[in-house]
Amino acid sequence: MTEELELVFMEAKEQMQQAYEHLEKELANIRAGKASPNMLSGVRVDYYGTETPLSQVANVNSTDGRTLVIQAWEKKMLEPICTAITYANLGLNPQNNGEVIIISVPMLTEERRKDLSKKAHSEGENAKVSLRNARKDAMDEIKKLEKDGLSEDIAKTAQGTVQGIVDTFNERVDKLIIIKEKDIMTV
Repeated sequence: MTEELELVFMEAKEQMQQAYEHLEKELANIRAGKASPNMLSGVRVDYYGTETPLSQVANVNSTDGRTLVIQAWEKKMLEPICTAITYANLGLNPQNNGEVIIISVPMLTEERRKDLSKKAHSEGENAKVSLRNARKDAMDEIKKLEKDGLSEDIAKTAQGTVQGIVDTFNERVDKLIIIKEKDIMTV
């Protein structure tokens, strides 16, 4: 029975780790006023009829804290890249000079900072929902094992272990959100 419990713990941790990593990726896409190539990580470009990540058709660099430069690997991709950035609804205005695409990242207004902070908070809540779902799955598995002969004491201990794992991940999510909100609100 302990092997089955270990498997339940491993699966729960894996699901929770995936939720946490997803949160990290989502928060990286929320800009905090500084120009970062990560801001464009979700942009997908029409590359000969296929939706392709921007990073696979161009090189994205930050020349300073306020400017992004995109060097397309093929000149004819400059216009589709501009279009993709515009349609990504990131609040950015790409400028195509025929050689590279230059994006000046505007300073964030107080209102925009608050909106981004709410978005970060919302992403954190989504991660916590995923953590609760992983906990529910693990608890259901423990109950099945209990019906199959696992003692009640061991089942209670196992449920406590799962809750401890959830609490640890909840703390990590909270810390990540606090850091991101601080980053967003810093002028």
